Amino acid sequence: MLPKRRAQRFNSLLKIAVICSSNQNRSMEAHNFLSKKGFNVRSFGSGNQVKLPGAAPDKPNTYDFCDTTYDDIYKDLESKDKNLYTQNGLLHMLDRNRRIKRAPERFQDCLDEFDLIFSCEERVYDQINEHLTEREQKTYNSVHILNLDIQDNHEDATIGAFMICDLCAMVAESEDVDDEIEEIIQTFEGKCGREILHTMLTY
Repeated sequence: MLPKRRAQRFNSLLKIAVICSSNQNRSMEAHNFLSKKGFNVRSFGSGNQVKLPGAAPDKPNTYDFCDTTYDDIYKDLESKDKNLYTQNGLLHMLDRNRRIKRAPERFQDCLDEFDLIFSCEERVYDQINEHLTEREQKTYNSVHILNLDIQDNHEDATIGAFMICDLCAMVAESEDVDDEIEEIIQTFEGKCGREILHTMLTY
């Protein structure tokens, strides 16, 4: 086990992205948790629009990425039905989100490179792989895309954030991530009883 100060220094060297569909619950919970542990982390969504539950299952609230801030969404839902969106936890979640960053971001619009990219469901994992495969290769730096299925609710998002942090800490201790990643994943899967999908691509 690395001493705490040394581990934190290694944590900050890894460039990490966490991605769910709308950059609201799962990715933001992990973003919040990882940043508090000293990791260099950003979060994104991969969908075409930000979607949040509405008053009826067939009437979601939809917003554009980047053009709509978390504060805008908070105020919109508060004006529509404060009681409903307080009871279902959306206003609490959005209040948390607006304290972390200004607005939800779409991964496909980001040109930055990352060492580790975590997706929170297989559909998002496929979207990430498709986007990076189609992107023109320039630097040939490697990136590891890992999927951990996380149900889209507050409790599972919290558990998922802990698991992602544990896996990041294991990677941070590695001297050669590209060479050791499969062994790290196997150790993590045995410890947590959860399957990890993994792809290595280059930028």
